[in-house]
Amino acid sequence: MKDKQRVVVTGMGVISPVGNDVPTFWNNIQHGVSGIGPLTKCDTAGLESRVSAEVKGFDPKNYFEVKEAKRMALFTQYAVAAAKEAWRDAGFEGPAAMPERTAVILGNGIGGREVDHEAHKTLFEKGAQRISPMAIPKLIINEAAGNISMALNAKGPVLTIVTACASGTDAIGVALDVIRSGRADVVITGGTEAAITQVAIGGFCALGALSTKHNDAPEKACRPFDLNRDGFIMGEGAGVLVIETLEHAQKRGARIHAELAGYGATGDAFHLTAPDPSGDGAARAIRAALEDADLKPTDIDYFNAHGTSTPINDPMETQAIKLAFGDEARRLKVSSTKSMTGHMIAAAGAVEAIICVLAVRDGFCPPTINYETPDPACDLDYVPNVGVTMPVRAAVSTSLGFGGHNGALVIKRFDNA
Repeated sequence: MKDKQRVVVTGMGVISPVGNDVPTFWNNIQHGVSGIGPLTKCDTAGLESRVSAEVKGFDPKNYFEVKEAKRMALFTQYAVAAAKEAWRDAGFEGPAAMPERTAVILGNGIGGREVDHEAHKTLFEKGAQRISPMAIPKLIINEAAGNISMALNAKGPVLTIVTACASGTDAIGVALDVIRSGRADVVITGGTEAAITQVAIGGFCALGALSTKHNDAPEKACRPFDLNRDGFIMGEGAGVLVIETLEHAQKRGARIHAELAGYGATGDAFHLTAPDPSGDGAARAIRAALEDADLKPTDIDYFNAHGTSTPINDPMETQAIKLAFGDEARRLKVSSTKSMTGHMIAAAGAVEAIICVLAVRDGFCPPTINYETPDPACDLDYVPNVGVTMPVRAAVSTSLGFGGHNGALVIKRFDNA
């Protein structure tokens, strides 16, 4: 078998609850700043959970012409804004110079929920003929990838990956495979979500998935791996990376942040919403990613966990890490940055992949904040409350989605050898 094409990360962009550009975002993550607060984006009447991780200070006028912004739902606005930052960070000026060799592969889970809600309101109050002709083009899930394609003149494969909370991770993994297959030289990839609406919050509350105990102290609500965790916090935003072949990056003299080395994906075949408690599916995805990267458990220093802060996920994921890493599991620095960003759904894996790139590049393992009371079922090193400066040779990020979707990525320090 011929050697795999090496793929590197040259650009990153973020819209998040803790910052709307990568430097601000990373500074807040390093210092354990919480982006979680009171739920303000929808009516909280009847909702058991009144806490969310909302994007703050996002002004579409900073990124788009007014008419352009009106044609995009919020999840698309976040994605295009993050993509433009990633494109600039990669050192590209203007639209893609080789559009047929430039692809867009983006993850999304829910689409333009606020547009859907408004269309239904119009239907019931004014009738079907008054529904906006832009309702469908704005709300459908693929429009974020389509708008990025048009904004940057990317004419290679333009795909949308939908695997619930694993969507962002799987999009990056598919992008890696597309480059290795020779179908593109450059891929704009990641995930986006903007689903903090009454229906989404109410629906997750009905499942018993959201935290309800900390409505009066929102910044304490997300507490992954802590004994007193009681559910996740809805977040929103986008994370986008520009990845390309090493040859392409070096030929144009690009700055390389890190190497995207491996991807693994598996299915639990277990339950619509609950993960397999044995951790087998997640562990197999991790092992597959390590094998794809030609790395061993001893090569990994940092693990960015899915870490949702739910009673079911965190012990399962702890078990999965033990299954995948064996005796090396207790050496690993493991953290859940959802403790600061909330659960950004389809954007989560992409933003957490960016955190792994930064961890490897800068030698820093971010903390899990709000970790106060150890849980005997969660007994690894979760980098409690304060991050750790140390060399990070390689990092793993996992994302686990409803339906039993498991995705894992391996990011390693770039070595020109």
